[in-house]
Amino acid sequence: MRRCEVGFMRCGCCRHPEAAAIRGGGLKPVIFPALVGFIQHPTAGPILFDTGYDPAFLEATRPFPERFYRWLTPPELAPGESAAEQLAARGVAPTEVGMVILSHFHGDHVAGLHAFPNAKVACSRRGLATSRAGVWRALRQGVLPALLPPDIEGRLVFFEDCPPAALPGAYAPFHTGADLLGDGALLAVELPGHCPGHWGLAAQGADDRLHFLVGDAAWSSRAIRENRPPPALTTAMLGRTAVYRETLSGLHCVDAAAPELLITPAHCPERAADILA
Repeated sequence: MRRCEVGFMRCGCCRHPEAAAIRGGGLKPVIFPALVGFIQHPTAGPILFDTGYDPAFLEATRPFPERFYRWLTPPELAPGESAAEQLAARGVAPTEVGMVILSHFHGDHVAGLHAFPNAKVACSRRGLATSRAGVWRALRQGVLPALLPPDIEGRLVFFEDCPPAALPGAYAPFHTGADLLGDGALLAVELPGHCPGHWGLAAQGADDRLHFLVGDAAWSSRAIRENRPPPALTTAMLGRTAVYRETLSGLHCVDAAAPELLITPAHCPERAADILA
């Protein structure tokens, strides 16, 4: 794999009872950060994996019926915490971002997409279809169509159309990815179960460490280590429980067999603590 600089940002959070995210968890609400991958490709420049929360999420969930989304997953976003603001603080203009890779189309993963007008949008064709299902049906699937830029059609790169590439052995039982740039640097990996068109990303850091950004295939590193999925009530609301559990079991195998590989769930408090340390 071609090496890239791989880092992360915390772009807001929401609160849920722990029991919603891991079987046997407590009822006390815990913080679930929204983590965004920030990748510096040696020639393609800045690339994002997801966008986290953004003020656009609050605007999109102001009217009804979209306001139900905000009630079910109440977000918190501190001043300066959006992806675009954090990049600007690092000296990276949002217009410099050449690609945004979307794990899926839930609002907390796409809310900042509007801020990157020059970026190609790499995503699953199946995932995009959920945003075209009508307001009520999209909302039931956790999607807010208002968050998608009006010119998105001309910017799309579908995972399903990218050439396949073999993953390093450390990712087994995941063996194949979609080569997004054609140079082996960023390989999108299908991680089904959470929702239609859910994918992760394999990359190798400049320090040679392998990364696996897994979106919502698990809500925490603990869930992966212990192979403890959310209760069926949670996974059945948006996806397919049996498939979700099979994907989580695969990630558990990766974690056990290749501890040197860094797995990052999008909402993991442990990973967020490492990032902010």
